[in-house]
Amino acid sequence: MSDSAQRVLGTLLGILLAPLIGFLALMVRVDSPGPAIYRADRIGQGGRRFRCLKLRTMRWHPGGRGAAITTRDDVRVTRVGSFLRRYRLDELPQLVNVARGEMNLVGPRPEDPRYVDLTDPLHLAVFSARPGITGLTQLAFADEASLIDPADSDRHYRETILPTKLALDRDYLRRRSLRLDLWILGQTLGTALGRRTSREAIEARR
Repeated sequence: MSDSAQRVLGTLLGILLAPLIGFLALMVRVDSPGPAIYRADRIGQGGRRFRCLKLRTMRWHPGGRGAAITTRDDVRVTRVGSFLRRYRLDELPQLVNVARGEMNLVGPRPEDPRYVDLTDPLHLAVFSARPGITGLTQLAFADEASLIDPADSDRHYRETILPTKLALDRDYLRRRSLRLDLWILGQTLGTALGRRTSREAIEARR
């Protein structure tokens, strides 16, 4: 699916889902103090930084970034935040990023700048494309927090999880097509309904 088509579709979805996003934002505010929207600094197309919008899922600390990696049973995650993460609803505000042309509906996942090395050919290949709200990597690592070693989350993510994610994103970019994008969108809807995509199904589309 072309970037322009995804931008139009994302804009229409953003308009249609605005009432739901507004309701979820209200629930975030009621559940814990702080802003409803979290603006995460991310690397996107061409290695450019942008603010990736998400519904806040963690306790808010003014001026503090805290650990970059979320692990299983992370005490920073709020009650409402846990629900939003489980069903991927925290990412709905990224439809605004799609409307702005900063993201696609489907594509590689944008990454925290502290983990990006554009001198690495794999990183450079992945971040040459416009990132997406969902993709093969997002489906494969829907339970990422449970895979991270809490003893040294930063190192484990950087040395083990991230290279695997980037390799999957690179494979997606080599094989991307309308059919594959529609399959990913369908599987993402299934995730929102509580159904996980199997590793076997994802590997079959690499």
